[in-house]
Amino acid sequence: MPVLDTYLNVVEAAAILGVHWETVKRLCREGRIPAEKVHNTWLIHKDKLEQFAGTYNDPRRGKRKKTGRVVP
Repeated sequence: MPVLDTYLNVVEAAAILGVHWETVKRLCREGRIPAEKVHNTWLIHKDKLEQFAGTYNDPRRGKRKKTGRVVP
C-alpha cells in the first residue's frame, strides 16, 4: 500500500468537513489541523482529519442571515 493513500489534500478534506478548501488551508497554517506541507501542498493524514472533524465547531457558521435582506 503506497504511503500517500493515507493522506488527503485540502480539497478532499474540505469535502469531508463541508467547508471551503481555503478554510482547510487556513486551519492547516494555524496548526489547528495537523498537516505536513510538501512543496506547495498540504497533506493531512486521514486519521488526524477524522479526529479533528469530531471536534470541529466553526463559530462563524449559522450567524449569517440567509434572507438576502439588509437588516438595519
